[in-house]
Amino acid sequence: MNREKELRYLSIEKLETRKTEDDKMTISGYVVQFNKRSKVMWDFVEVVAKGAFRESLKNNVIKALWNHDSNLVLGSTKNSTLRLLEDDFGLRFELDLPNTNWGRDAWESVRRGDVDGVSFGFFVIEDNWEYLKDEDLYQRTLLNVDLFEISPTPFPAYGDSQVSCRSFEEFKTSIEQQNKNELNKRKMMLELDLF
Repeated sequence: MNREKELRYLSIEKLETRKTEDDKMTISGYVVQFNKRSKVMWDFVEVVAKGAFRESLKNNVIKALWNHDSNLVLGSTKNSTLRLLEDDFGLRFELDLPNTNWGRDAWESVRRGDVDGVSFGFFVIEDNWEYLKDEDLYQRTLLNVDLFEISPTPFPAYGDSQVSCRSFEEFKTSIEQQNKNELNKRKMMLELDLF
């Protein structure tokens, strides 16, 4: 089986940073949101299905790189400086940056908002293609991928990825609130359908 390495550059609303009293620098956000479209890439758009990263998260050592540069390693799941979690919303990450020149530069670029996207590198294990006649383009759905790296980047392909520099507790609270708002919307819609 000949697999090609693929990279996706994602645009996000918030790339979060936080700095603790011991000068530990952390960024967090979403690598990708499930079932949200990428920008048009050539003649297709792409979405990532919930569960596409499940096997990778169980089996792979995944690295965080600066803009896909393997000379600038920012973290790793091997030593838990990179933490990844699939939730109902997407693939969430939290990354403790190294106290190196490129780690401090990365933190500052994210803090200032100059870098506000996340990208990911992967091999496709399973996908599905569908022609969208009304839009005259194809939609590719990633069902199972072999994820090997994520990267903060200035040029993302997915408009809905998120990364920022704030406390993880604030971040969790904002995501929990988004999820509650979505559930309340669904509940209200169900109630309206009953009447």
